[in-house]
Amino acid sequence: MVFSSMVFLCGFLPAVLIGYAICPAKYRNFFLFVASLFFYAWGEPRYIVIMLFSTVFDFCNGLLMEYLDRKGRPQYRKWVLVLSVVINIGILCFFKYTDFVLQSISQLTGNPAHLLKLALPIGISFYTFQTLSYTIDVYRREVEVQHNIIDFGMYVCLFPQLIAGPIVRYSDIQDQIKGRKGNWEERFYGVQRFILGLAKKVLLANNIGMVWTQIKAMDYSTISVATAWLGIIAFAFQIYFDFSGYSDMATGLGKMLGFEFPKNFDHPYISKSISEFWRRWHITLGSWFRSYVYIPLGGNRNGNFKTYRNLFITWALTGLWHGASWNFILWGLFFGVLIIIERLGFGKILEKLPSAVSMLYTFVMVLFGWVLFDTDTLADAGRYYAAMFGAGGSLVDSYARYTIASNAVMLTLCILISGGLGSRLISFCEEKNKRASAVAGVAVKIGGLLICTAYLVGATYNPFLYFRF
Repeated sequence: MVFSSMVFLCGFLPAVLIGYAICPAKYRNFFLFVASLFFYAWGEPRYIVIMLFSTVFDFCNGLLMEYLDRKGRPQYRKWVLVLSVVINIGILCFFKYTDFVLQSISQLTGNPAHLLKLALPIGISFYTFQTLSYTIDVYRREVEVQHNIIDFGMYVCLFPQLIAGPIVRYSDIQDQIKGRKGNWEERFYGVQRFILGLAKKVLLANNIGMVWTQIKAMDYSTISVATAWLGIIAFAFQIYFDFSGYSDMATGLGKMLGFEFPKNFDHPYISKSISEFWRRWHITLGSWFRSYVYIPLGGNRNGNFKTYRNLFITWALTGLWHGASWNFILWGLFFGVLIIIERLGFGKILEKLPSAVSMLYTFVMVLFGWVLFDTDTLADAGRYYAAMFGAGGSLVDSYARYTIASNAVMLTLCILISGGLGSRLISFCEEKNKRASAVAGVAVKIGGLLICTAYLVGATYNPFLYFRF
């Protein structure tokens, strides 16, 4: 079940909100836990057992570490942590990377690979990181041990952020699990935030994504430079509005239920460096890797060489987290190398350049990264890079002219909204006339909801891009 579907909008969501409203407060976590299991089982009934295992396993790990403290044996807590990391990462690797390893060995040895062809459990990368964050933080004594399995299960399985984030660490909402209090103003804000995210997904991501879908299917050796650049720019906007739209919907749903989720995007395409871009893009993932990989490796505390080594490892793992292919690994390393270059001094040069120049540099580097991210093989990525620099033989072709002309309005909207014009316009209107802007905002969002619904009535399956991770 996806948020941008009529089943969710007209069936599941109203039923959950009504049930939650009439449910006594002491049973609401149980209600959300059951509703979230139903939500997950709707699209992944076979693998719900894996998610439940991870939930129970790390719940017990927290209790075991507390028990060892009570018995005066804190030295054994680290073995509980090691067990948690090994089992959780082992399950993730088994489903996500087994065939990748087998294929890589086959390519090296020349022997045929006998692939398992396992379906990847939906959201496994997200909920694995969430349960691990709990175990690690309990080990560090940064959070209290949870004694109620239903409350912990609700945290892990909570449907707004279950499938594609944001990655909500236990420390982010531990006080909200029992003590959340939502008022009608916050719930109304949640509804508006959800509609905003839905519009990003349905009206922007899905439509601009059609351009990339067409170009990606072409013969890269024949397309013009303009077509190649247009295609990857379209993908850049598609993945931003798709993923940030999902995050907005998740945040909005959380607000409706009384939760405050961490921010996941902050207009990343206006960044003036790659380091800044990754402080604005998928913020919760970057925070997770910084807290649980980069800093434990030593961070920047032990000299330049080890700092760069730690960055290299962290970004290799970031790429691998996104998918089981060399494209993703090189995608992560590409950004890791760029960040190291900025730390070596290029970042200071970027700071002195005009903002437009540094923003253009950052956006172009991100586009090069997206080529690795969404082409199927390294060979495909190489051919696409070649097309971007003229291997197709022409600068502009008729397809590029027609596609740019027919999508001019959409491209303009994508540029303006991703650049933050929409939020700045809202702030300006509120300063001039708060009441009028509020009324206009509600009218616009209602209109947006109606338009999105009209699109979805006749739409085919339109999953979010990050579902595959």
